[in-house]
Parts: sequence; structure tokens; C-alpha cells
Amino acid sequence: MTIVDAGDGGNDGLHGTVPAQQLAKPALNLTDTDGSPFDLRERTKGKITLLFFGYTHCPDVCPTTMADISAALTEVKPDVRQQVAVVFVTTDPDRDTGPVLSRWLKQFDTTFIGVRGTFGQIRTQAEALGVPLEKPEVQADGSVLVTHGSQVIAFSRDDRIRALYLAGTGVQAYIDDLPKLTAERSGPEAR
Repeated sequence: MTIVDAGDGGNDGLHGTVPAQQLAKPALNLTDTDGSPFDLRERTKGKITLLFFGYTHCPDVCPTTMADISAALTEVKPDVRQQVAVVFVTTDPDRDTGPVLSRWLKQFDTTFIGVRGTFGQIRTQAEALGVPLEKPEVQADGSVLVTHGSQVIAFSRDDRIRALYLAGTGVQAYIDDLPKLTAERSGPEAR
């Protein structure tokens, strides 16, 4: 895992790291699991958005991260839950077809949104957000290794990066932070 911008050490009372540069939420311009055009800004407008780049065959970080977010969403109040969108962008588009991605995400939460595109498109979008991503490599044993950053990027209602949640962030951290994030009108300065 590589952190491109870990922020200035301040966290504004959040468990996540508040980055020094709060980049804008991109459109992504990829496709959803049904093959329809996907615009991240449009589909998540007005919501706290948790964005993660990963793949369905991942043996550890990806399923754990999705399970932790799902568990946290079942613990927060329904009004908080309704204000959060979770978007998973595959880093292994050759194997993560729309149906594969959809089926995998539904085991965590039926509202999670799966997004895909060509590897080149996905890499460009990931790296623009500071998420490193390497092309999937077939190993000698036939398995496929996909090296990718493992941070969950939280966007505020004003479509700016609000916090980064690194690998190993526990369920309780999300439970604590989601009500704070949804209570903000528009990023840290609007509190």
C-alpha cells in the first residue's frame, strides 16, 4: 500500500486521515454493473461517498474493507445510512465482469455500487486520486496478482475528499465517523 498524500497529521476529530489537498470528486466516466454510463458526481450527489478501488478475487483487504463498511452501515441510525453511498471500482476488469462484480457486492450490501471500465481508464482515475494501481499479473501458479492502494476515500457533500481510511480501519471507526460526516453541511469549513 502506498499513501500519496497522508495529510498534515490533523484529523478534524475523525478516525480517517484528512488529506492536505482535498481533491474534487471526479465524474469517473466508467460504467456500472449493468453496462450503463456511470458519473460518480451525478449518482452520488448530495451524499457522503465512500470510494474504494479493489477486485473481487482479492484474498484479504477488499472483502474485509467491504464487510467492515457494511457492518458499520448496519449499526448507524437509518437517517445516517440513507446519506451514504458506497462505490467499488474494480481494478481487475477482465475478470470482474458486471455480473461478477454485482454478485460479489450484493453479499455485503445490495446498495453498494460496482463500477468498471478498461484497465487504462481505471488506472487513470485511481492515480488522479492518489491511489496507486498496477496492471494485473498472472503468477507462475496461475493466480492473478493485482497490486492496488487500499484506502477508502470519503467525499463530503461538497464533492471534495474529506478523509482517507487506510487498510485496517475498523468497523467502530466508521460507526463513529459516518454521523459526523453526514452532519457536516459541506466539508470541514462549513461546520
